[in-house]
Amino acid sequence: MVDLYEEAANNFLELSSQQRLQIIFKLLEKKSKITNMAKEIGATVQEVHRNFARLEDGGFIVKNMDGYYTLTTYGKTICSQTPSIIFLSRNRKYFEDHTFGDIPPKFIMRIGQLANFSHIKGVSKVLEQWKSIYKNANQYIYEILTEIPLDIIEPKVKQIAKGVKFNYILSESAVVPKGRKKLLAKLNYDSLIEKGLIERKMKKTIQTLIVLNEKEASVAFPNAEGEADLTEIFYSTDSMFHEWCLDYFRYNWYESEIFQESKLKE
Repeated sequence: MVDLYEEAANNFLELSSQQRLQIIFKLLEKKSKITNMAKEIGATVQEVHRNFARLEDGGFIVKNMDGYYTLTTYGKTICSQTPSIIFLSRNRKYFEDHTFGDIPPKFIMRIGQLANFSHIKGVSKVLEQWKSIYKNANQYIYEILTEIPLDIIEPKVKQIAKGVKFNYILSESAVVPKGRKKLLAKLNYDSLIEKGLIERKMKKTIQTLIVLNEKEASVAFPNAEGEADLTEIFYSTDSMFHEWCLDYFRYNWYESEIFQESKLKE
């Protein structure tokens, strides 16, 4: 086991260079010669030659017969894992008081898919972003929430009335605002359920919040106490980010129970 750690440590050492990381990600896009790479990244040929040699010795890249360098299978796989480190590095401060809660390890292993994001802070800004996601939806709105702020209900229902599918998962202990039932009645919410445009489920506890449509997504991780936190979210239109959120929603959908309105209290 010690030898395995030593080998992994050596690999980290080879990648502990901004330029070498830059090189392997450039090679992920297309093959390149040393002189071309030097021009592309604004470095000297000598610097790039030295780093190409280290990457080649480490098994990350290989030189073809035509003089071009490409990534090895090992190099490509390392590139697929690096975004997780990038995401965690960028959000080290955030994760001082947030956790991944009860998210299954298989999703944490894919956390690099969230590397391209906007960090939105403040409840009012979060709610505005969610409203924007509702407004932009043409096919569906999926969400996992522990609270139902009154002012996000009507914008959502307007889209559902246009034929947008709405699936949501709610916590059994969800914070429900006064006036919710009256507003839902005014908006003919029950008729939308009867038409099959709304499907809903329930979970005993929810820690991670998700709101997405078919092209944009947002996620909020729980605070250090394991409680859902809607004061900060990560938002993106990136396809990999969206895929992670969609897969996580689907995982929870099949893990959830039948919705019971009687468990909600205003």
